[in-house]
Amino acid sequence: MLIDSYRQHLLAAGRPGTTVATRLSHISRIARALDMPHAEVTGKTLKAWFATQEHWSIETRRGYRNSARSFFGWAHDDGLIDTNPSTELPHVAAAVPLPKPAPDRIWKESLLAADARTTVMLHLACEAGMRRAEVAQVHTNDLIESFDGYQLLVHGKGNKNRVIPITDEIAAMIQRGAAGHTPGCSPTGWLFPGNDSGHLSPRWVGTLCTKVMPEVWTMHKLRHRFATRAYRATRNIRAVQRLLGHASVATTQIYTAVDDHEMRAAVEGASGTGAQPSWHSAA
Repeated sequence: MLIDSYRQHLLAAGRPGTTVATRLSHISRIARALDMPHAEVTGKTLKAWFATQEHWSIETRRGYRNSARSFFGWAHDDGLIDTNPSTELPHVAAAVPLPKPAPDRIWKESLLAADARTTVMLHLACEAGMRRAEVAQVHTNDLIESFDGYQLLVHGKGNKNRVIPITDEIAAMIQRGAAGHTPGCSPTGWLFPGNDSGHLSPRWVGTLCTKVMPEVWTMHKLRHRFATRAYRATRNIRAVQRLLGHASVATTQIYTAVDDHEMRAAVEGASGTGAQPSWHSAA
């Protein structure tokens, strides 16, 4: 089957499991919707279907476009199709999302609603800034004791590992292993054992955390909270970038909310309603 061959291509190229799953999900949906042999798909057909997806967000549309270009580009390069229809898909500019760090109330209510296992996941997201896929892959062997304190080897996005400092509290959670949150589990090995190569899947980790978070808040907003608090504490965007595992500082800036007090001070300073320098005062 063509999609199986495409899957092997992605794996051979070293694409992360999350990327492979996303690409296959997108292509499978496109195949079901178009319901025609892949060799008969034209740019016009592909664009027409994309045009009907009016409910998509910008990032969803970008994701499907990237998947289509990857799949049809591979099929064309391998001689499986004569032309690449995805080249006719229009460019989709990236959205610039606003940071939305989870506030204190959400953090506290989430902890109150969580069981022991989910509590550990929440702490890793909120106090170490880790993605759900990174949380899912924590292993007791990843804990490092250094001169300055404990560190954690994080298995990051795109197979890019990084080492970050962690608090003694989080280190203790990892040291206890799965046995620390679930009786009967091993104190060594995967922190969250499961059926995805031995650990829980990133999707399930995200689901467990979102279930205990109030309203529409998600696990990823805890990562925004970490980024915002880390930047406000240090004013060092490069340090926060490295902690989050971002390739670009521009991405990190999306995660860090500007302090409302600083914006108000800026407005008052610009309007002349704020505190004035001493030499503006009468003698």
